Amino acid sequence: MAVAELWETLNQAILAYTGLSPTAFFTAVAVAAALYHVVSGIFAPPPPPRQRPREEPEAEPLPPPVQLGEVDEEELRQYDGSDPKKPLLMAIKGQIYDVTQSRMFYGPGGPYALFAGKDASRALAKMSFEPQDLNGDTSGLGPFELDALQDWEYKFMSKYVKVGTIKKAAPAEDGTTSKSPETNEAVTTEAETEKAPEHKPREVSSEEVKEREATADAVSAES
Repeated sequence: MAVAELWETLNQAILAYTGLSPTAFFTAVAVAAALYHVVSGIFAPPPPPRQRPREEPEAEPLPPPVQLGEVDEEELRQYDGSDPKKPLLMAIKGQIYDVTQSRMFYGPGGPYALFAGKDASRALAKMSFEPQDLNGDTSGLGPFELDALQDWEYKFMSKYVKVGTIKKAAPAEDGTTSKSPETNEAVTTEAETEKAPEHKPREVSSEEVKEREATADAVSAES
């Protein structure tokens, strides 16, 4: 009932203000809207050309890991990332791994850059960045620290390529060498022999020679 009254009121208003019937009024509105759409389409500026997406330069492929074999700690320091042409290496428990693919972490400016070019076993076990812990000495570590180090080793073994080992330093040799008792006895005997005075033969005089010859002749005559 209310809708019918509203519609009747609208029709009377359209007729009063436009002099058109409701059908003619709505038809004129539809034609005007269509005409506006066509005209705006003709005179509207053309849309800007679509920009092609920028192609980002492809990252250069990493060179294959180079096997170093057995190197000492001094040689390992040459692969700390300071030379971008060299691989980035790091060691755990004497085993050297190529971590070049994680340069953002272990390269210069990375959060773990201090570990590159070193055996960082102790530092990883203690999660320490102190200079005195940047070495491969695992003596004195507790069970929790050893477990943490083992987890790091498993991670490196599964993610990175092993390229060598750290050469163990040879034990210092003392100037004195141990000798067996037999050797010591032989050396002592030789020394005593060398130090013993030499016995020179006693010189025999001519008279003693003649006396001995006379005695020998007398014995021969008696026999």
